Amino acid sequence: MANSALKRNPYFNGSAAPQQQPQYAAPGQQFGRGAQFQPGQPGNNPYAQGNNVQLGSGQTSAPRQQPMHPGMPSPEALDHQYDRPAATPDQMDRMSYNDTIAKTAGLFVMVLATAAVAWFLPFLAFVGMIGALVLGIVLAFKREPAPVLVWLFAAAEGLLVGGLSSILESIFPGIAMQALLATLAVVATVLVLFRFGKVRTSPRLTKIVMVAMIGYAVFSLVNLGGMFLSPDSGMFGWRSDVNIMGIPLGVILGVFAVLMGSYMLVMDFEFIENGVKAGAPRAYGWIAAYSLVSTVVFIYIEILRVIAILRGSD
Repeated sequence: MANSALKRNPYFNGSAAPQQQPQYAAPGQQFGRGAQFQPGQPGNNPYAQGNNVQLGSGQTSAPRQQPMHPGMPSPEALDHQYDRPAATPDQMDRMSYNDTIAKTAGLFVMVLATAAVAWFLPFLAFVGMIGALVLGIVLAFKREPAPVLVWLFAAAEGLLVGGLSSILESIFPGIAMQALLATLAVVATVLVLFRFGKVRTSPRLTKIVMVAMIGYAVFSLVNLGGMFLSPDSGMFGWRSDVNIMGIPLGVILGVFAVLMGSYMLVMDFEFIENGVKAGAPRAYGWIAAYSLVSTVVFIYIEILRVIAILRGSD
């Protein structure tokens, strides 16, 4: 889910200037104190006025080269610089797509590993929920990358996903695979649309989505509290108990939540793109990876809940 620290960071909000490659002076350009390097042209040196220099009695010296200006690279050095390949972002310790993808993949492996544990120990879902909530709040307001906290967050997310999926799978067989396939379809669709420039964010829509996400989070916490205080409530509280025109409230909210999650994905992709273009430090790839993983997990949980409500109302 889009990190609030990323929106304030000039590397990711697009306000930082793109990373520039170092430029080298070409032959004929100025060097030093206004001196100009022009190979093959004679200067003021008397030994460079011609091919040979008279030494007296008809003797001539061997041709001599024009002395180089102090600090001026030789033609061979310039050729070597021009022929060298440009340094990659990894070599410059800058954020790159490959490095961010690797970090994201590693976090997803952690999510799957802890989810596998929680699948057989479903009660760990509550541990994961509390851990993910606390770590998510801490990471959302950290300006500097914290890889250890990011790994712990991924582990907590895995416990939540695995435990919740196991509980619902025991009630609605096959629901975990349905939610997984639907999540992959959403992520793939958003990624393809973003890749071809069909979807982008806007400042106004971003503000609307952020306010909506805050409201949705408040509703979720209140609904969760109501479920604990009211033993007679349904499996998902007001989400499954309240109907609007015959449609469970949870389904309506879930669809909007998935749409908001999809918009968050676009924000994550833009943050990564801006970070790479601006030459953000390589460590910031952890923040981008954390944001992307949390968004995908959010979409999965919302889809899982919508399917459970629909199947429970049959």
